[in-house]
Amino acid sequence: MCIFHGNKIALLTIYKQYRLIPCMTENKQANPLGYAPINKLIVKMSVPLMLSMLIQALYNVVDSIFVSHYSEVALTAVSLAYPVQALMISVAVGTAVGMLSLLSRRLGEKRFEEAKTVAHTGLFLALISYLVFAVLGIVGVQFFFKLFTDDEQLIAQSIIYIRICMIGSFGFFLGVMFERVMQATGDAFHSMLSQGAGAICNIILDPIFIFVLDMGVAGAAIATVLGQIMGLLVAVYYTKKNKELEIHIRLIKPNWKVSKEIYQVGLPGIVMQALGSVFVSVLNGLLIVFTPVAVSVFGIYFKLQSFVFMPVFGINNGITSIMAYNYGARNKKRMMTTLSHALIISLFIMALGTTLFICAPNFLLGMFNASEEMMVLGIPALRIIAISFLPAAVSIVLISSFQATGFGLAAMFISLIRQIIVLLPCAYILSKPFGLTGIWSSFIIAEIVGLTTALIFYAYNYKKRIKPLDSIKG
Repeated sequence: MCIFHGNKIALLTIYKQYRLIPCMTENKQANPLGYAPINKLIVKMSVPLMLSMLIQALYNVVDSIFVSHYSEVALTAVSLAYPVQALMISVAVGTAVGMLSLLSRRLGEKRFEEAKTVAHTGLFLALISYLVFAVLGIVGVQFFFKLFTDDEQLIAQSIIYIRICMIGSFGFFLGVMFERVMQATGDAFHSMLSQGAGAICNIILDPIFIFVLDMGVAGAAIATVLGQIMGLLVAVYYTKKNKELEIHIRLIKPNWKVSKEIYQVGLPGIVMQALGSVFVSVLNGLLIVFTPVAVSVFGIYFKLQSFVFMPVFGINNGITSIMAYNYGARNKKRMMTTLSHALIISLFIMALGTTLFICAPNFLLGMFNASEEMMVLGIPALRIIAISFLPAAVSIVLISSFQATGFGLAAMFISLIRQIIVLLPCAYILSKPFGLTGIWSSFIIAEIVGLTTALIFYAYNYKKRIKPLDSIKG
């Protein structure tokens, strides 16, 4: 009896000091990010995001086709509006990534009240972002489009399209944030459903509003907004069913300390996302000097490469929450296992993409009804650029480890190197002696330099943030 009593006291002491039993219970009942098998978890978290991103990529292609069949001016108007839409995506996704990283860490640390504050602050920031873009949509878009053209009809249609998209973008900004909240709690499947529902709704409504109701670009914009609202409604529905992190409208309010922490990771993400517009614009300027067909080839490549890169970005987003959660839980073993498995999967995907681009460029270009001149320029372009895919895979996966540990500046710098600092100057310099081949080769050089830089940053981040963690059984 005395022995039992003594053991009971000892167990209670361990319970109070280390809370071992609650930790085990919480892990198995609350969040699978801390206990589920890594391979299954990566599949569960990443595959839905991959599918969602592929749906979005397919939507972009189909959407352009619908608008192009209405009129050439309509297609040009939507194309002119792309940089503004890209900026909206940058702000929404970048802020959401910052919130996801911080939220996952707080959940991993079992600081549930603080996690709730992070989620509600993220939603507040999404609302503020929406209001800023809505105001700009009302007062600022005319000036923007006049920078590019004097064609009054084109300007008018561009304004109609982007103004509707911006004023109705609350579904997009809030939807992205709700989706990241679900991801942080291990519910990537319903996050995928919400994104997929929005994209599919958009694709269905496009021909109805554009052709049946004869609304042109206005119809395309309305279909986009309604698709985003559909995605938001699905996301809210599944978030309300989530028992780990309850969301209440009354709790959506500013918290400056949390906002700062969100943007420490999110601001670099915003810059990273926004780089795409700058990169495409400058490179088009270099290509058009040779021939407008080269611009078309690059446009086709950009659409095609999304089907290769989107799955890897899906892995990046999926493992960021897994690694951030286990970073907060101080579980180094699960972090490193997640990273190594993600690298293998990403390299496999990129290897398939490289093989397809090198072995079947005729087929890929043929899907876009490529002319003979486009084939002549496009076949070597796809084959050369494809060599850069494998180093890009490693850089993208390593970036997730920086985002998960709050080292967002490294992620931003690597993206700057890959798309701006190295690629564009190399493209300009090499285009002088080697023409278009020099421009395409600059992709390979940029990715190799980006990979080297990523490995250096990773070594530093591992030493400072990951290595000191207490390695516990995962």
